Amino acid sequence: MQQPISITAISSISPLGKTSEDIWNNYKNNQHCFTINKGHWVAKISSELKTEINNLKGSNPKYKTLDDSVLYAIYASRQAINNANWDASDNFGINIGSSRGATTLFEHYHKAFLQNHLSETLASPTTTLGNISSWVAHDLQTKGPEISHSITCSTALHAMLNGIAWINSGMCTKFLVGGSEAPLTPFTIAQMQALKIYAKSNCHLESSREVSKHLDSVRPNYYPNQALNNNKTENTMILGEGAAMACLESGEQSNALAKIIGLGYATEILEHNASLSTNAVCFQRSMAMALDQLNPDDIDVIVTHTPGTIKGDQAEINAINTVFCNKTPSLTTNKWKIGHSLGASGLLNIEMAILMLQKQEFISIPYLKVKTPKRIKNILVNAVGFGGNAVSILLSK
Repeated sequence: MQQPISITAISSISPLGKTSEDIWNNYKNNQHCFTINKGHWVAKISSELKTEINNLKGSNPKYKTLDDSVLYAIYASRQAINNANWDASDNFGINIGSSRGATTLFEHYHKAFLQNHLSETLASPTTTLGNISSWVAHDLQTKGPEISHSITCSTALHAMLNGIAWINSGMCTKFLVGGSEAPLTPFTIAQMQALKIYAKSNCHLESSREVSKHLDSVRPNYYPNQALNNNKTENTMILGEGAAMACLESGEQSNALAKIIGLGYATEILEHNASLSTNAVCFQRSMAMALDQLNPDDIDVIVTHTPGTIKGDQAEINAINTVFCNKTPSLTTNKWKIGHSLGASGLLNIEMAILMLQKQEFISIPYLKVKTPKRIKNILVNAVGFGGNAVSILLSK
């Protein structure tokens, strides 16, 4: 790191809500945000938020053809720059990515193609990856650089790396970074099930009344995604939707929510397209790089990636034990509560870390006994995706 980078605003749309107060209150209760849709566990944004997204979609004729992943990004980006008091004249840069991209539209267009053997006119422009940052830039009317990318589940934290690099290069002083994901579609869920990593619902009810009755019977003491639990006997990953955006500024700003004091990134040689080595070598390297000269004992909390899979969770825990010599900081995650939002998950982890720094209170996991930190000053945030692309971001007050 050439200099600390300030996070002057962070905003999201997720099953936790949209305001920091709602999100914090939701974190502090022990109920998860999952529901069952067509026999599958999923984490959806609320019906109230969905109405706001539909209103956004109807507010401009151009927005009617956009995928939810793009609309979520626009919605969260508007909140972020408003909270940071930015405007278009700042000419800030934008880097927003997604793992799966325009899932709903892509599946719709492909289904129509299989039936009619013709592609609809807007199939290409509304499903291309560059769609996300381009539409956000259009909506915010900024003249800065705009970048979209996909590095699977570490996408949002790679966007943060890119924003920091642009700021440190002197080519920009402000950057909006984030990730957006709307993956609750039949083919996307089927892909996760094909990998045999998706949680089993043990419920094939279709009517909303039956599903609601079933959920009431298992709450609040049943947690279908056992993220970070290394004693689970089956994979329990569940997909969730959402988007999160952060405003980055050079130097230490007086209005900073937190500052980035370290970053790390790494890849590793893989044995399989979706594999992570037993001891997550990529995480060992990314965490060590983020720590730099800082004593590992100075890290108070780690917000883990741990999606809820047996091998993925254990590999990250092994890496943490290696780097911290078995003197691990307090560990936590949000995936037991809101599932895995793929390309958006890393920045939702950052949001969780910032809330803990602000509130000076640890967010625990109800089914695990984890030590409570004596202080909350330095928090390490992890993300990794298919291909072993790990990123670690070190935040401080």
